[in-house]
Order: sequence, then C-alpha cells, then structure tokens
Amino acid sequence: MIESLNEFCEFLKERKKYWLLSIIIILALFGVLIVPSQGSVVATFINTIF
Repeated sequence: MIESLNEFCEFLKERKKYWLLSIIIILALFGVLIVPSQGSVVATFINTIF
C-alpha cells in the first residue's frame, strides 16, 4: 500500500496533476465519515443529509 501511495505521489509531481489530490482527499473524507457511522445512531442523521 505504501508503494502505491508513493507511486501516486510521483505521478502527481511528474504530470503536475495536483487537482487529482483534492478529489482523493474528498473521497477519503467521505469514507472516514461513512464507515464509522454504519450501525450507529449518527447514521440516521447522515441519511437525512443525503
């Protein structure tokens, strides 16, 4: 996994596609929000937002 992350970082530096980094960060934030909320009381509130 670390090698994949390093390779992705090198790709961003070489191709100068820094806008991809913002997409990855947003997807990671959604993942962090969704995974812990499954099966908890917070899940009902998150479902009403979306």
